[in-house]
Amino acid sequence: MSRNGLLAALVASVILSAGSATAQEQPAGTAPAIEAPAAPTAPTPAAPVRAQPNTQAGPSTAMELTLPHDLSPWGMFMAADVIVKAVMIGLAFASLVTWTIWLAKSLEIFGGKLRIRRAVRAIGDAATLKQASRALDRGGGPGALLVRAAEEETTLSAGALDHVCGDGLKERVTSRLSRIEAAASRRISRGTGVLATIGSTAPFVGLFGTVWGIMNAFIGISQAQTTNLAVVAPGIAEALLATAMGLVAAIPAVVIYNVFARSIAGYRQILADASAGVERLVSRDLDFRTVAPAKALAAE
Repeated sequence: MSRNGLLAALVASVILSAGSATAQEQPAGTAPAIEAPAAPTAPTPAAPVRAQPNTQAGPSTAMELTLPHDLSPWGMFMAADVIVKAVMIGLAFASLVTWTIWLAKSLEIFGGKLRIRRAVRAIGDAATLKQASRALDRGGGPGALLVRAAEEETTLSAGALDHVCGDGLKERVTSRLSRIEAAASRRISRGTGVLATIGSTAPFVGLFGTVWGIMNAFIGISQAQTTNLAVVAPGIAEALLATAMGLVAAIPAVVIYNVFARSIAGYRQILADASAGVERLVSRDLDFRTVAPAKALAAE
């Protein structure tokens, strides 16, 4: 009996030792099972990472929606700064003045050349100063003024011609004719100085508007903290519009001024021809003052 009890106790101790060994090995084996559920939870911190671009895209999308997309000339003008608007308005007014002067001065030069050519033909066809005066009696313009001035000076000097030579009369007539020529030249040249001013200053005024607009564009870039082309392009386009308007005002002004300069030079040449014709008539009358009345009438 004692042997059987000892055997039973031995078997029981073996079973207990095997159970304890199993209990000690089981936590090591279950460790991966405990860490395995942590794998599905790993993407949870990655979820905000994927959502972060979406949260950043929201403000940029809203900013792009608020940017001005009307890049037409009128839209850029309305979106421009006050200084740039003032520059554009000034350049537009200068361009309007240029074309107004072109229209008015073209008609004036055309009419002046037409009248002075008629006067030159009448003076050239006349044999005496009186004939030229009768031919231009109803006409106007500098040609008629030249003939009247010479006739008045001849009438004023008629009492002294029998005692002195006619050189003094010629000098006085030449002096009065030169003053009439100068007055006519100043009158026909009036307004061309404005064209020269616009042609020389309009590009620099437009450049000022461009510099001011680009400065505002860079200030907007610094405030938006982005160099996106959608942010930069409108401001730069508005600034360049000022330069374009400066060129639009300056180029026609320079071209029209050069055309008028050549036309006025031709007008002065025709006016000089008329003055020379009047001087020839005065000289002829002085030569015929001692001729018999019959021959003088025949010459008329």
